[in-house]
Amino acid sequence: MSADHSGSAALPLAWLPIEPEEIEGLPEGLRYAYWNGGPDFPTDPADCSFYCVPYLKGTAVSARPLPEMSRLRVVQTLTAGVDAILPAVPLLPSGTLLCNARGLHDASTAELALTLTLAALRDIPGFVRAQDAGEWRQEFRPALADKSVLIVGYGSIGAAIEDRLVPFECARVVRVARSPRTTARGPVHPVAALPQLLPDADVVILATPLTDETRHLADAAFLGRMKDGALLVNIARGAVVDTEALLTELERGRLRAALDVTDPEPLPAGHPLWKAPGTLITPHVGGPSSAYLPRAKALLRDQLARFVLDEPLRNVVATA
Repeated sequence: MSADHSGSAALPLAWLPIEPEEIEGLPEGLRYAYWNGGPDFPTDPADCSFYCVPYLKGTAVSARPLPEMSRLRVVQTLTAGVDAILPAVPLLPSGTLLCNARGLHDASTAELALTLTLAALRDIPGFVRAQDAGEWRQEFRPALADKSVLIVGYGSIGAAIEDRLVPFECARVVRVARSPRTTARGPVHPVAALPQLLPDADVVILATPLTDETRHLADAAFLGRMKDGALLVNIARGAVVDTEALLTELERGRLRAALDVTDPEPLPAGHPLWKAPGTLITPHVGGPSSAYLPRAKALLRDQLARFVLDEPLRNVVATA
């Protein structure tokens, strides 16, 4: 059902995946309609100017109204990655902006990256299994203290991960991104430096977007350069890792892994990753937490205000 806050059907229309009444401070000068991927559209898609993509509904759902959105000017995702919607960009009306949600999931995803790292190093899954069996199993396990951590993908999420690593007395944190630069915390190395950096890392955290350049970035050569016993943490996208190459290393017992994302995803029942030794898997829950909704609302308020005032939008990643 459309929620008309303007009183005028002549005003631009925004489709939002959060009920407009639940977002305080939405700007005047727009009509708002709620659509979160249901079978029926709330209005004629041709009337939509600003389309916020439903969160975690998949490409088929998110892209379904796009062919009918002939007046579209903005597509806003609620994810940092736009790989699910990027293939539809050439089909959008000329000049349509695609904006991502950079910053929205920094806190939640960085928190999970740290959780996975600590849980895998200290073998929390093993202790949970022991608890289920009613067994008291004391073990000596690695700490995060004194470890070398390599963050591959030093954008806003990568920086938020480092923020959370600071109190844990790591020996060093090394940063890698597409382009080298200097930050307040130290240098950011280019991806080309990975062959020299990987052998020294005890923990490698992947936080890159999925692009043609990063697909299977963690391939057999990448994994082969990691030191024996190192931990790979993936909170990026599943396809950043070559699953078969990772399975080879896990089944040999040479590496360990903590994965919030997999390829394929969802990971089907019976897939060998489920039972690979030294592997902790969570079902792509880096973003969906209590931190999501207030930050999503704040992002939409800001972007819609900019849209109404014809000011530059944040986080533009592509233009049709």
